[in-house]
Amino acid sequence: MILANATVVEAAGRRDGLHIRIDGERIAEIADRPLAGGDLPVLDLRGQTVMPGLIDCHVHAMALIADLQRLERLPMTYVTAHAAKILEAMLRRGFTTVRDAGGADWGLKEAVRLGLIAGPRLFIAGFALSQTGGHGDFRAPTAEVDACPCCSLRAGLARIADGVTEVRRAARDELRKGADQIKVMASGGVASPTDPIDNTQYSIEELTAIIEEARAWNTYVMAHAYTPRAIIRSVECGVRTIEHANLIDDEAARIVAAHDAFVVPTLATYDALARFGRGLNFPEESLAKLSRVSEAGLRSLEICRRNGVRMGHGSDLLGDMHVHQGREFVLKGEVLSPAEVIAGATTVNAAILGKAGELGVIAVGAFADLIVLEGDPLADLALLGTDGPHLKAVIKGGNFAVNRLA
Repeated sequence: MILANATVVEAAGRRDGLHIRIDGERIAEIADRPLAGGDLPVLDLRGQTVMPGLIDCHVHAMALIADLQRLERLPMTYVTAHAAKILEAMLRRGFTTVRDAGGADWGLKEAVRLGLIAGPRLFIAGFALSQTGGHGDFRAPTAEVDACPCCSLRAGLARIADGVTEVRRAARDELRKGADQIKVMASGGVASPTDPIDNTQYSIEELTAIIEEARAWNTYVMAHAYTPRAIIRSVECGVRTIEHANLIDDEAARIVAAHDAFVVPTLATYDALARFGRGLNFPEESLAKLSRVSEAGLRSLEICRRNGVRMGHGSDLLGDMHVHQGREFVLKGEVLSPAEVIAGATTVNAAILGKAGELGVIAVGAFADLIVLEGDPLADLALLGTDGPHLKAVIKGGNFAVNRLA
């Protein structure tokens, strides 16, 4: 098809009156004049805004409920059926690519690729790696250690591995099963019941071993980390992306920037948990830990920007709170400029995924992943990441996922 008379908004700015020819999955030609397309359909987008498809680099497609301890007791068939609906809704909000941060497997990714499930392009971490008692260990404090704890978490988001030998095996196993990147829990978390926010998780030797295995497969490690100590340990070992980073300070931010690593803030989840978590059975012990990281979220953006840290875009929502995925844009807009927020969800996230020039841009040779909006996202970030009549079209790989164009 040819998209004519489009106003294109990207991280780099606005371009008016462009004509875009899509050939198969990719953009074949862009010009400031009408394009000859033979008998190709021409869609006149005068007065509409065209943007690259959005990218969310921290989702949990398998997290159909907020109580992650209960999630691990649900049948995988039931969880997968819900995941299909969650992914379809993400695509209908304009997210044409997402990075799953724990839980999704090769089967789910392949089902999306083959069109069995309508969803965004999916980059998976498989099961995240957690130490015993870490952020991925959702067993009750009274539970005994299982003989094979990783096998008891098949419907959850993480697996337990301790010691250099075990973490090497676990990383290799997730890569064998199709992981695009490895996720580690490097600090305490909110959703896990027993670990304090400010503890560090995994030894330097364990972290180093996991990173070595990822690099052997020409990929990288993403690390859940809140505190400066956890962040510094992670990036000095070679972690590529720090997830959340709410409690980051200037020293840690400078070290992240010096190691050319990324931070992926996820403010929407704390906002949603504070407003809706109790009603959605988010555990009380987790709600008690929430305020500390929630209050620091916006400040972490200021610190990262001041120190030149590249910030991606994530949401990290659980259960029914997935509908608030677009809230991340509005929250970030309280500190960052609209162009910076858009960059995080397009070009920066594409760089994180190793797909710069192919995703997150409107350029010749890039995937034809596009959204068409009524309105100007540079003036109103609330237009982004939400489904509704303002979202006129979502195009993934040259095909309409949503089409409300006249």
